[in-house]
Amino acid sequence: MTSAVLTLKRWGNGLGFELPEAVVRAADLHAGQRVSVTVEGERVAITPLRNKMPTFEQRLARFDPEHHAGEAMAMDNSLGAERK
Repeated sequence: MTSAVLTLKRWGNGLGFELPEAVVRAADLHAGQRVSVTVEGERVAITPLRNKMPTFEQRLARFDPEHHAGEAMAMDNSLGAERK
């Protein structure tokens, strides 16, 4: 088990701390990753949120033909080696 004793610091209107590299590696965290923070009695739990790749059906359900004009990508005939 990896653990660390940290000191809370003023961070804007809240409090924050920096996670040591050993904790970051042990928890497989990375910059920009979203986490869930919950309070359980006197304990604060930080749980990483893992972004699961959506299934084809989930991605298809989010497709909006009006937004995409019926196509996933607009075609431009002036691009590439086939430029006329």
